[in-house]
Amino acid sequence: MITFELDTPYIELIKLLKATRVAESGAAAKTLVETGQVYRDGQPESRKRAKIVKDEVITVAGKSIRVV
Repeated sequence: MITFELDTPYIELIKLLKATRVAESGAAAKTLVETGQVYRDGQPESRKRAKIVKDEVITVAGKSIRVV
């Protein structure tokens, strides 16, 4: 599991995917979201700019990111 330390109130989903290197670029991050490969706390997330906050878990292609 990847741990991402949040130092602001939230981070946009595609920025989180780029910051944790789950996606190589913004375009790749958008594609992951658009093709239904991203889950937020176990539920599909289709909003590219969804505000991710502390204590949420994002799962993409078998990789999990815990926001702390």
